[in-house]
Amino acid sequence: MGAVDVSATAGAAGPRGIPALLDDRGRTLTLRGWNVEDKAGRGDQALKAITEKHFRDLRANGFNFARLLVFWDDLEPRRGHYSAAYLRRIERVLDWARAHDIQVLIDAHQDVFGPAFGHRGIPAWATRTDGLPFTPHPDDWFAEYFEPAVQRAFTHLYEDDDLRRAQAQMWRVLAGRLGDHPAVFGYDLINEPMGELRQGEDLPTAARRIERDQLTPMYNRLADAVRSVDGESHLFIEPTPIVGEGVPTGLGRIDDPGVVYAPHFYNTAMEAGADYDPSAGWIESYETAVTVYPRTYGVPVVVGEWGPLNNSLPNMGRFYRDALASLSRYSSGWAGYVWCYGTGYCALDERGRFRTNKEQTATPYAAAVAGRVISDAHGPGLEPGQDPGLDPGQDPGLDPGHGTYRLTYRASMRPDTTEISLPPSASDRRISVTGPAVADIRTAAAGRSHRVRVAALPGARITVTVTPAGRR
Repeated sequence: MGAVDVSATAGAAGPRGIPALLDDRGRTLTLRGWNVEDKAGRGDQALKAITEKHFRDLRANGFNFARLLVFWDDLEPRRGHYSAAYLRRIERVLDWARAHDIQVLIDAHQDVFGPAFGHRGIPAWATRTDGLPFTPHPDDWFAEYFEPAVQRAFTHLYEDDDLRRAQAQMWRVLAGRLGDHPAVFGYDLINEPMGELRQGEDLPTAARRIERDQLTPMYNRLADAVRSVDGESHLFIEPTPIVGEGVPTGLGRIDDPGVVYAPHFYNTAMEAGADYDPSAGWIESYETAVTVYPRTYGVPVVVGEWGPLNNSLPNMGRFYRDALASLSRYSSGWAGYVWCYGTGYCALDERGRFRTNKEQTATPYAAAVAGRVISDAHGPGLEPGQDPGLDPGQDPGLDPGHGTYRLTYRASMRPDTTEISLPPSASDRRISVTGPAVADIRTAAAGRSHRVRVAALPGARITVTVTPAGRR
């Protein structure tokens, strides 16, 4: 798909008042993928844990999107000295992504501000603490965001003129070098930004103030910096992580036509190891809160991170079904955390097989629709010829691993192609197309994803159905 014309970032608002994400041909996009990272490699070893295999396997499983973590402390280890070697390594990763048709979001990542506090992100030379204390929390790293020194460092980043200029220049360097690469879809301007609580403030109040008074002007400054060198790529903006508690963001308008709202989808209890509790209503409260901003400002949504640490607890199968159903109701896509081979958050085990319940993320989906989506749903109750009559993703019987998938759309008046991605698990399914259209089913090697391309008469109503083998 390549870079897009940001003058056509978002389509008409859908049933929930949230615009769809569009490509430069006006097609409705769905991004499905994972974060790709190397947090351990620094300096000469930076990004070396990422290989072409990551992108080959993403595409083999039907995904089309990767959120690539990059670090300011590696890009500019000394003030004003940018690492040409690091930029070349990023370009090498982007070359692999392009070779496997993966669109990449460049994420300026930080965890607990950066290396001054034992993590990655903002360089030590840009860290100002005014001598306030910092105590590590090795068993609860997120608690370190509330240490006085870390909070003060965020305040200086947002408020000090010289640090503002340095952050903007970092983005000019990054976007100026990478903006023409065909794999670059956009830039996530800062990962999970936090800030400094004032005396007497509760966390939701502080988060809304930080988002309103510090993050909004920061995003506008960084948008100007990126647009000085790249007029096409999307700009992803994040609220504070407090949105995960079901708190609407205080972010204001970002004056750029290419903005995408990119919250993260984490639950505090589940991050601490608890099982999913469907009766708690967390997903419902999160969805209610997170949809306020995109409806208000008319921007698409792509969730930048999600997925629990312990995915094998008794209720986690239900969690993935509920989460995927929710995400499909309001977002144009998502990036799970994280595409790696091992334990913990890794999507895959050491042999490259999905870890428990994470196989539910590999489902049929419409990567690009040349027209207006009428319905887009999974479910065991969707029989051939049956139109669910639901808003996109709203089928109550969502069972993405085993049910029927159906896309119904009204083709655009300009002839173009709709693309549907099928993971390997769907390779033995029957595919049918109703309406005046021609389908081209592109198969791949055994164990690889398939693609369906549909060319329709302008204005025609088209239904594409993917039915499990054995179902009639």
